Amino acid sequence: MTGSAGGASPAPLPVGIRGGPLAHRAFRWLLAARTTSVLGNAVAPIALAFAVLDLTGSAADLGLVVAARSVANVAVLLLGGVVADRLPRDVVLVGTSVAAALTQAGVAALVVSGSATVPSLVVLSVLNGAVAAVSLPASAALVPETVPAELLRPANALLRLGLTGGSVVGASAGAGVVAVVGPGWGLAVDAAGFALAGVLFAGMRLPRAAGRPRPGGRPASVLADLREGWSEFTRRSWVWIVVAQFAVLNAAFVGATTVLGPVVADGSFGRAAWGLVVAAQTVGLAVGAVVALRWRPRHGLAVGVGLMAVTAVPVATLGAAPALPALVVAFLLGGVALEVFAITWDQSLQTRVPREALARVYSYDMVGSFVAIPVGEVLVGPAAHLFGTRATLLVCAGVVVTATAAALSTRSVRQLTLDG
Repeated sequence: MTGSAGGASPAPLPVGIRGGPLAHRAFRWLLAARTTSVLGNAVAPIALAFAVLDLTGSAADLGLVVAARSVANVAVLLLGGVVADRLPRDVVLVGTSVAAALTQAGVAALVVSGSATVPSLVVLSVLNGAVAAVSLPASAALVPETVPAELLRPANALLRLGLTGGSVVGASAGAGVVAVVGPGWGLAVDAAGFALAGVLFAGMRLPRAAGRPRPGGRPASVLADLREGWSEFTRRSWVWIVVAQFAVLNAAFVGATTVLGPVVADGSFGRAAWGLVVAAQTVGLAVGAVVALRWRPRHGLAVGVGLMAVTAVPVATLGAAPALPALVVAFLLGGVALEVFAITWDQSLQTRVPREALARVYSYDMVGSFVAIPVGEVLVGPAAHLFGTRATLLVCAGVVVTATAAALSTRSVRQLTLDG
């Protein structure tokens, strides 16, 4: 922060800060690499889904292949945090990009050659999920190494804009590739995207810091690293409180929107219009990133946490007034709230958690936030059968609001400031 003294004009900002995150070479490479990997990876779910359906025509087989990746991802996340804190993170991301390119190229080769089987796709999905589990905490923890602390908020906003834009463009292009030349070639595009991302990560060329000192000069065990990461995760009550909030919120929101949303669409405004609703949320994410670029409330975490109550609006609208215009507005607002929170959350972690433990804290955050999602997805269906879809959706909306209110009621969340 700069200021004035004795009536003098404010001191100019350093060139790197005045120029924004894009003035920093390492950040430009990081932005390009992450956007490229997202562009390619947005193709994969579409291509893989149609590849499995072309192979067996079974939704159950598709669920098995997709679930295999998700389970492997959650199972390896904590180890991924340890790896990303032990090794140079840009090197980790080069390695994981190459590994992801190889696994996706393997899937593409099997599909194009007509030799794919469900067991082989499951095995490759497990490998791909494990690779992603190593790359996620490394990618999130790398941001503070590319820009000064004063630029973390706009840097995270630009990265999130790249994520959103890449997802939209990649998914649209992927659908076209799959429709024109087939799912196997769509998966080949994904593999090429990861390979290019690996080249871009290699272009960062970050300075190498000395390794973490160890008692007696011996490297710590993985369990010791996990305990140290857990200590960093739990010593800041605002961290685990917000993660607990999201464990509950994600179970309710994702279960309601991904399982019951299509059910409501089928019974009212139709499947094609449901795509518009999902697209509206994506537009909201982009708007939220732009808002976060310009808006910096002092108690940003409290604002972000409180805004998560807005995500109850699309869920409640699905239950109470499932008309297309209302849902488009509701999901757009939910997307804005999600993105403003996400950028503030990244800034809060990156400025307060020691860099040498940041990837492990991110990995605990991800596990805690994701682990209950399958529970919500499994429970909402039977609940809708027992109590009705409308009632279940309204209960899910209430759960979102309750979890948000509980997190916001804690002093550590309300009092945290973005400027320390």
